[in-house]
Amino acid sequence: MATHASAANTGIPVGISACLTGEEVRYNGGHKRSRYCLNVLADCLRFETFCPELAAGLGVPREPIRLVGRPGETPRARGTKTTDRDVTARIERVGESFVEAHRHLRGFILMKGSPSCGLERVKVYHENGMPSHADSGVFVRVLRQHFPELPLEEEARLNDPALRENFMTRVYALDDWKRNVEEAPSHHALLQFHSRQKLLLMAHRVEAYRELGRYLAEAHRRPLDETLAYYLPTFMEALSKPASRKTHANALLHVLGYLKRSLDGETRRDLLQSVEEYRLEQVPLAVPMRLLNHHLKRHGSAYICGQSYLDPHPYELGLRNAI
Repeated sequence: MATHASAANTGIPVGISACLTGEEVRYNGGHKRSRYCLNVLADCLRFETFCPELAAGLGVPREPIRLVGRPGETPRARGTKTTDRDVTARIERVGESFVEAHRHLRGFILMKGSPSCGLERVKVYHENGMPSHADSGVFVRVLRQHFPELPLEEEARLNDPALRENFMTRVYALDDWKRNVEEAPSHHALLQFHSRQKLLLMAHRVEAYRELGRYLAEAHRRPLDETLAYYLPTFMEALSKPASRKTHANALLHVLGYLKRSLDGETRRDLLQSVEEYRLEQVPLAVPMRLLNHHLKRHGSAYICGQSYLDPHPYELGLRNAI
């Protein structure tokens, strides 16, 4: 099966809003320490903290900022009291510098609701101070523009089992890419990566699975840089859509297809029943996955046992027990 030994030994580098690690960098000198990040995820991730507002020189404590603008326009970050104080450009500059120096990251965990770090649903106000609509924080907009393949998630949204599992799946997929493709780029490395990720792609977005398969069939005719530049954003965008029980069930049946000639009828029926029970929300994904992995260890080919879908993140996190 796929293994995370090399990644676990060093910790996968992931950015995180500094206040979530207990650093007292908020406008009021406080923090928003995340127990889940520090007590659970820190066992497999190596956090690199960053506060764009502090890096922009806004100081601690400081006047709070908020997003101001009209629907359809890019909102600006301004002081809540000194309303003519616009710090948008300062945050954008430190964001661009951050991206340039942190291409090695595999993800970023953000502070909910922050006018700089909020992923979505950040309040935007009219000039008169009345709420208008919602948008993303300034720093997040920079990340999306200059580092679009980077997995992003808010710490608060990690309470949702499906979003939590999806984020960690993307982090480990990008780690695979950076270690096995980006470090020594070649058409062969790309094809090997795609081969490992096929069922994971299928479980998240079958259209992308087909599209990238067709694209790579002609990849040898294109410059390598062009192929890599197309593949990675398409791949990561596909994974950003959480897999559903229906798409997981489809992927599980494909795995079972590689075993059907090695199993007796009763065993096949038991496996099919476990997949159906999962699809009907009677059991978590871990149940059919454990059964399939048991038989794959005895009868699976190197190709199917090497699929990242079977082991996309450390088992110890228990992510598939909750979806």
